[in-house]
Amino acid sequence: MRKLMMFDNVSADGFYAGTDGGLDWVTQDPEQHAAAAAALPDTDTVLFGRKTYAQFASFWPHALDGGAPHGGSDAPAMRAIAKFLNDATKLVFSTTLTEAPWRGTRILPAIDARELAALKAGPGKSMILFGSGSVVAQLTELGLIDEYQIVVNPILLGRGQGWAPGLASRVKLQLVESRAYGSGNVMLRYKRA
Repeated sequence: MRKLMMFDNVSADGFYAGTDGGLDWVTQDPEQHAAAAAALPDTDTVLFGRKTYAQFASFWPHALDGGAPHGGSDAPAMRAIAKFLNDATKLVFSTTLTEAPWRGTRILPAIDARELAALKAGPGKSMILFGSGSVVAQLTELGLIDEYQIVVNPILLGRGQGWAPGLASRVKLQLVESRAYGSGNVMLRYKRA
C-alpha cells in the first residue's frame, strides 16, 4: 500500500504561513534540503490545495531556469527537488480551478475518501501533501494521512495560518523521528498513535 505523507514548514508557534500566505520566514538549510532530495526517489505523487498549488505552480515550473524558493540557494538539492516536482503526478483539490497548465496536474473537485483510498491501494510510490492546511485537516479526519513531517523553524510569527485548522477532534500522534539541523530547524516525523 502506498503511504500518504504531509509536509509543512511551521513557525515555532505553529503557523504554516503568515496571515498573507507568505513563506518569507522559512529558514533555509542546505543539509535539510539535501535530506529532502535524498527521499524523493520513494515518492511519485504530490497533493495540494488550490492556494498551495498556485504558489508552487508560480515558481517550480521555472525553477531550473535559476533561483530558488524562499530566498534559498540554487544548490544541487534544490535542483533535484525542482526536477521531482515538475516530473511528479500532481493532484490539486479545488472547486474553482478550471485548468492547471503545470505538466502532470489533475484537478479533483472534491476530497473523495473512496477515491483516495483506492489511489493509496493502487500501484505506485508514496504520495506527499504540501501545505494546504484545510486539506491536511480533512485528510486527517478521514484517517488517510500515514505520516506527518513537520519542520519547526526558529521563529515566532505571532499570527498566521494554522497547519491543520478545524479538526473536529483530537488526533494522537506518535513520534517516529526528530532531527535538529544547524540552522535551528527541527524535523519532526509522526505517525498516528
